[in-house]
Amino acid sequence: PAVTLLDVFQKHVRRRPHWPLLRFQDEVYTYEDVERRSNRAARAFSQRLGLRPGQTVAVFLPNEPTYVWTWLALAKLGCPMACLNCNVRGRALQHALAAAQATLVLASPGE
Repeated sequence: PAVTLLDVFQKHVRRRPHWPLLRFQDEVYTYEDVERRSNRAARAFSQRLGLRPGQTVAVFLPNEPTYVWTWLALAKLGCPMACLNCNVRGRALQHALAAAQATLVLASPGE
């Protein structure tokens, strides 16, 4: 059977929950931290936004840890993710959004 990146991540969570996974500025996030945050995000996306498996979500976030647990949350829900470059604006962004055919766009307040 195929092995996904989510499968590999969850295997590491079970084996090394307290090992660092991400370092961002002065923060260190362990596998367990990222698992917990992605579970929380998946629950919020499902309950508050009504996301269901198969719905494509466009993600317009900067290169920060939130991007990682957003991606994992969407993978856990079975939602394909259309990655949008947060530096793109105008017609190029409109084109990317149209091509993604997303049912929802997730963006940070600054975007």
